[in-house]
Amino acid sequence: MYDMQNKVAIVTGGSLGIGQATALAFAREGAAVVVADVDQENGQNTVEQITGDGGQAHFVRVDVSKADQVQQMVRETVDVFGRLDYACNNAGIGGKTAPIGEYPEEDWQRVININLTGVWLGTKYEIQQMLHNGGGAIVNMASILGEVGIANSSAYVAAKHGVIGLTRAAALEYSDQGIRINAVCPAFIITPMLEAAGILNNPDLRTEITNRHPIGRLGQPDEVAETVLWLCSDAASFVTGHAMLVDGAYTVQ
Repeated sequence: MYDMQNKVAIVTGGSLGIGQATALAFAREGAAVVVADVDQENGQNTVEQITGDGGQAHFVRVDVSKADQVQQMVRETVDVFGRLDYACNNAGIGGKTAPIGEYPEEDWQRVININLTGVWLGTKYEIQQMLHNGGGAIVNMASILGEVGIANSSAYVAAKHGVIGLTRAAALEYSDQGIRINAVCPAFIITPMLEAAGILNNPDLRTEITNRHPIGRLGQPDEVAETVLWLCSDAASFVTGHAMLVDGAYTVQ
């Protein structure tokens, strides 16, 4: 579908869920993929799936909230594959659920550090490398909760709103230098994160969450991954600074 031969992509949070689906999709289209995550076991499994199908992939262990580790991730990408063309800053956590008045400061800071600062650090150092290539494309993983609110998840909502703002500002700064920067805003997707939140294994809660989506179902990781690939591809060459909803009409109600 897309010609990504001789291109190189980084996917943070590439071990499971949306990140894994995105890494596999990049590889399917011919890109060499750096799978970056704190989860080494599942990250290596993603790499093995890619290489087992004849693709090129490399695992880098990274805590995206640490600037030195993000810099090293980009350096190692170039050391192994020679360049950087695409990046999906997908790594994130769900965080604690509690009303703002009861939300622990340490939990707030952890969510912000990973979900917002981690995206900022990735974008920052990926841009620096892409300027050496003469351009590239970055997709930051936001959420429907970057566009709307939900109770008891103030840190997550704040971080995802921040990701959209960061993406728009970065797009303005680098569009004339050949770097397109967009965001994707998924609704509730069937991933390990949703399972960890107790939604998938609770029939009543799953039904209630599903019914919030007019399309009548939850999303699949591949559906988000395909959106990321389109935004990175030449088919989206005039698209930058956009926050694209992948939400089964959740936010238009």
